[in-house]
Amino acid sequence: MLRQPPPSRRRILQIAGAGGLAAAVVTAGASSATASPAREPRTTVTDLGPAVVQFSLMSGLLVGDTLYIGSRNLEPARVIGFHVPSRKVVSRTDLPAGSTVAALAVDPTGRFLYAGVLSKAKGKPNLFRWDLASPDKPAEPLGKIGAEPNVRDLAVAPDGKVYAVGGNPGIPPALWEYDPSTGALVSLGVPDPKATLARAVAATETTVYFGAGSMLAGGGDTSKASLFAFDRAAKSFTSIVPKELEGDPSLRELAVVGDRLVIGTSGSGEPAKLAVMDQANPSSYTVVSAGGNMVKTMTSDGEQVYFTDESGLHAYSMASKTVSRVEFDGPELGEVWGVDHRDGKLLVVSAYGFVAEIDLAEGTSVVTDLAGAGATVGPQLGMGIAAGGGYVYVGGTGAIARHDTRTGAVVNFAVPGEAKDADVVDGVLYTGQYNAQGIWAYDPTDGKPPQRVAKFASEQNRPLDTCWDPCNGLLLVGVQSDTEGGGSLWIYDPRTGRSAIHTNPVDDRQLVRAVATREGVAYLGGDNMQDQGPRATVVAFDPVRGRELWRIDLPQSWGVAAMAVRDRHLYGLSKRGEFFVVDLRVRRVVHTADLKGISPGFAAMVTNRGTVYGVSDTTLFRFDPRTFAVSTVVADINGGWYSGPHLNRDERGMLYTLRATDLVRIDDRVR
Repeated sequence: MLRQPPPSRRRILQIAGAGGLAAAVVTAGASSATASPAREPRTTVTDLGPAVVQFSLMSGLLVGDTLYIGSRNLEPARVIGFHVPSRKVVSRTDLPAGSTVAALAVDPTGRFLYAGVLSKAKGKPNLFRWDLASPDKPAEPLGKIGAEPNVRDLAVAPDGKVYAVGGNPGIPPALWEYDPSTGALVSLGVPDPKATLARAVAATETTVYFGAGSMLAGGGDTSKASLFAFDRAAKSFTSIVPKELEGDPSLRELAVVGDRLVIGTSGSGEPAKLAVMDQANPSSYTVVSAGGNMVKTMTSDGEQVYFTDESGLHAYSMASKTVSRVEFDGPELGEVWGVDHRDGKLLVVSAYGFVAEIDLAEGTSVVTDLAGAGATVGPQLGMGIAAGGGYVYVGGTGAIARHDTRTGAVVNFAVPGEAKDADVVDGVLYTGQYNAQGIWAYDPTDGKPPQRVAKFASEQNRPLDTCWDPCNGLLLVGVQSDTEGGGSLWIYDPRTGRSAIHTNPVDDRQLVRAVATREGVAYLGGDNMQDQGPRATVVAFDPVRGRELWRIDLPQSWGVAAMAVRDRHLYGLSKRGEFFVVDLRVRRVVHTADLKGISPGFAAMVTNRGTVYGVSDTTLFRFDPRTFAVSTVVADINGGWYSGPHLNRDERGMLYTLRATDLVRIDDRVR
């Protein structure tokens, strides 16, 4: 495979043992769907311990001498207090709902810390308040913004009122207000009904600034970057987005600096932008190219605005109106979720689980690992999974956990973003890395950490499914474009190091959620995140020549969730358990079934030992190769996945997935 110089100073963290190899033998029984003929299966399930263990984070805010840091993909969600002078974790509160603390804000007195969470739990609160004067008391739930929206950003006005934004695809984002004097939590309205997500809010005595767009489920007639000023007295919205920002997918970050409003966007194809606007006259502003894919996590010392993107730390000079890179001698920061200025230093909260104190004058840094400073690590929700060469790999947030199947030892590799799916080929791990990180590889025999081997257009940002094509020797990756709609097929050749991308191989609305292969032909499963347009199209695609061979529009109400090939049959599941089988010789559907009882949502499929297996959020199951009838292999598997279940196999025919947040090995022998 292609070898490239490794990124500088990546960290490798040795984790304690895998927690034992307790095995359980279960006998598979028929599900409530059509049962298969009795074949005396014998299934052994071995628990390999927590899949990914770390302290992962998604927010950071300096209050006095303490950095408050919100966890990510850990249960319970928590906020810790990191005392900067002592470099120790001195406080913690656990939240009774949510998996991730995505937003933090403090009231004008510095006493009350507000936290907003991401949560899939219906009816649970997503806004909390922690009294920092009594840190031993748990945070207080304040209520829930919207029907099911996540809280993405918070701001507190000088009078103490709190403003929250967020949203989920399909629910237009509103501006929410919490009044601490009355306890009322109310919606102030939806300024942009075509936006899919609001990620930025800022507040002054007179105005609340609302930034939105379509960072998720974009495309079609969804909005691009939008910015509204909400007049707190008149209770009205006015659009003030600079025309130069209107083509960017989303407004990503807002900050009030004196009498200026600093605005950051997410880019798509072109670099993101940074704008500085006169609050008294919104038509007076300056716009510059920020250089990276997004502008996020801002702070200021009054003369410089410091911000981060996927490539590092930057400074915008308010005087010269230019952007420069902040150089220092520290490690790669990875994804940054907090940056604050204090006494000539920048305090950077990294998704790798550390705080970097950067001395701007000296160009030096001090890095403190939060786990070593007292942050409690825990089992994390998993991303992708792969197995082979004596190892099992599970993607986390900012990390890939490598499990040694012989010794049980676990090592975490720091890698930017999330390994959404992965495969092992000839002992080498290949991952599809979110967000817009391309394909990464790790060879356990060369002593090097994981490294990126292929990069693609930034708007093709969310890899969903990886598949090895043994005939052509190609790695195939199905991808979703969060901002533009549709998706792509990534192709990587490990022998030559060459890569290619085919944008919208299904159509401009359907992303590529599933990929399977047979005899050198790739089969792409489409899924449509929009309200209109076709969905559940299967395209036969020649990955070498880059052209479509044929397609089938499936009569399904939901998009394709997963596919696998056995002999001449392509098996597939929709996102609501609609099962189909396509005979690839005659190119038509030859079998269907309703499996929503065991596969109610997202799913994954793999062919192993001549049988196709599937896993849902609830159940591991197999299909009879002759009748296509389904049988349950492991009931109540209930895998702890962040964005849909995954399933993979190794060379010995062992299956690997998650049960809760534990990695499990399944030896399923069908006589």
